[in-house]
Amino acid sequence: MLTAISAAFSPAFAADPIFPPGVRVGLAPLVGLAPAKTFVGFETSDQGVKVLVTELPAAAFNEVETAFKANPAGMVAKPESIETTAGKAFYTIENAKDATGNVRRYSMIVGGGGTFSGYVAVQVPENAQKIYTDDAVRQMLASAVVRKEVPLAEQLGLMPFKISEMSDFKTVRTLAPGAALLLADSTDENSIETNPFMVIGSLASAPEKPDDRGRFAQQAAGAIPGLREGRITMSEPQRIDGMAGWETRIDAVSGKNNTPVSVVQWLRFGGGKVTMRIIASAPRDDWAKAFPRFRAVRDGIEPR
Repeated sequence: MLTAISAAFSPAFAADPIFPPGVRVGLAPLVGLAPAKTFVGFETSDQGVKVLVTELPAAAFNEVETAFKANPAGMVAKPESIETTAGKAFYTIENAKDATGNVRRYSMIVGGGGTFSGYVAVQVPENAQKIYTDDAVRQMLASAVVRKEVPLAEQLGLMPFKISEMSDFKTVRTLAPGAALLLADSTDENSIETNPFMVIGSLASAPEKPDDRGRFAQQAAGAIPGLREGRITMSEPQRIDGMAGWETRIDAVSGKNNTPVSVVQWLRFGGGKVTMRIIASAPRDDWAKAFPRFRAVRDGIEPR
């Protein structure tokens, strides 16, 4: 009888695992959870129960697994191992508080086949814990699956722009679903920077006056991550797709091997508070061949 009563108050699962748009991690959400509107994952209609699904670097899972094997008692939040559809994973449970009151938090990390780590974070408010129990959440986490890649059409459909030219880049994937797109010649996560690549996204700001564009462009170029010993070799206004823009070129070194690279940053100002930003990098020896490819991609981008 107790089992039947418990089942009556425990949420059931969706029939099949669901992949939130743009990520390679999916799971079978508990009934009552629907795709979230403001983050990647799932939530209840009152936004009380939240399930965040995202990706981390491949090393993240290995680090947790190594620490778990070496000294599990010494970890700040002692994880438990769990077998998922995707393979072995580790998860933690903690009690916490937020603006609404007491909450139960669950975090799980799972391997992604050596190319990434899957991460799922669940938050259940106190008033929902009789339905979304520890056992129910654990079963949902155990349903986690990974896919090798996100279909290209799905990735591009999330972006605020359309792109018609890929210039034969082998890797095309979102760095942040709906926010930034990576195009790279390398299929190895560890050697992206030693080959030509592009990052297409936006800045949530824009210069207040046209006269400020040059300073704005140089500040943005100086903040490009991963570059060392950077030196701006050119920075000038340019029309991009009929709109005001700015091109900045940089010589620098990048990556673990200190690869000498040339970088171009294109900014396109649309008159609002968001600036389209394109960063393209290539080893200096490959620059002459790579630059026309970069420009072809740039010229094939249109707002939705």
